[in-house]
Amino acid sequence: MSNFVDECNFCARAGDGGFGCVSFRREAHVPYGGPDGGDGGDGGSVWLEADRSVVSLLGFRDHPHRIAKSGVHGQGAKKHGKRGEDLIVKVPEGTIVYDRETEEMLVDLAAHGDRWCASRGGEGGKGNARFLSNKRRAPDFAEQGEKCEDTWYRLELKLMADVALVGYPSVGKSTLISVISKAKPKIADYPFTTLEPNLGVVSMDSETQYVVADLPGLIEGAHEGQGLGFRFLRHIERARVLVYMLDLSLVDGDSPARQLEVLRRELERYKPELLDRPSIVVASKEDMLTVADWNDSALEEVVEFSISSLQSKGLKPLMWRMAQLVKESKDSEPPRRGFVTHRPEPSGVRVERDIDGAWIVRGREAERAVALSDMGNILALDHARAKLNKIGVDKALRHAGVKEGEEVRIGGFSFEYYEDL
Repeated sequence: MSNFVDECNFCARAGDGGFGCVSFRREAHVPYGGPDGGDGGDGGSVWLEADRSVVSLLGFRDHPHRIAKSGVHGQGAKKHGKRGEDLIVKVPEGTIVYDRETEEMLVDLAAHGDRWCASRGGEGGKGNARFLSNKRRAPDFAEQGEKCEDTWYRLELKLMADVALVGYPSVGKSTLISVISKAKPKIADYPFTTLEPNLGVVSMDSETQYVVADLPGLIEGAHEGQGLGFRFLRHIERARVLVYMLDLSLVDGDSPARQLEVLRRELERYKPELLDRPSIVVASKEDMLTVADWNDSALEEVVEFSISSLQSKGLKPLMWRMAQLVKESKDSEPPRRGFVTHRPEPSGVRVERDIDGAWIVRGREAERAVALSDMGNILALDHARAKLNKIGVDKALRHAGVKEGEEVRIGGFSFEYYEDL
């Protein structure tokens, strides 16, 4: 089984909020001690963070679940519960997060340090000390902690390489990257030896380094899924520089000129903008044949380098040319700042009709007002009702046309609707 995984499912669940405490002061010579219940701690959130030291999504293949710690419950004497620790989940640079149900792209963690909140921690409940007022001198209720549920995503990795080697199967890409870097890809004399991308770091000197990707071979029809199809093509998208490698020996009868034509056409049909990337055309396996032997003057004009990886011939000039184009690409980019992205929180209240005829109130504030309250306590119920009125639930129900006696559901709580007299 491969150790390189570039697509997987991921389940995030933030920590639950701690419960608020119901407590009253108990002191000598103080006959009527007031409420002193502390708040529960917020649950920890689950964050995805791009890290250049992670190269694959392998860790999610067999263990997709990530769960943050819950908040601690509040205690008497106004002791608040400890907040649950956030869980930072490291993913490779270039990881894209999709909603598993809708396939909507949510975030692209393209650079080292980019962070995104996959599941926000539940809010801790308020203790009864929070509900003390002139009208309510001895509140005997507290809020419960907010519960969090599993949220599923699909993760997809597009490699972040400076240079991508593009060519037919068995054109010599794996041999080249094994010679110019410390990468050790599988090398053999049959097509599709490389079934997964390989990354190698090329060090020219102490200040000049870049990453080269050896990708599975490209064949005609790849944009339609032929060969390894899209699994290969999507890894080209991030590369700053493309190196077209042409086999000087016969490859399925295709001449080097025909190979270059097919490679460029497949990239154009997949994503036309790829043809605008800086590129180098390299003739591979010079030890077997030379470009001149094909008597193709047009091809000689576009081929910048002719190399033999086995004999280490012509590699240094090619490596420096790669470094030059990578540097020019980086210099032309505007400075990029690290960022932190949060999941958008829908606001407001909306009312929908369920298939069984009941009315459903949706909205984070309304659902939280019910979820945090102890609906079995009359005082807590009145408090929740006041909060719902404040955020406009009654108004939204009347606007939707809810009639008296009809069922209304908010989160896990349901009741029959009656207007206030």
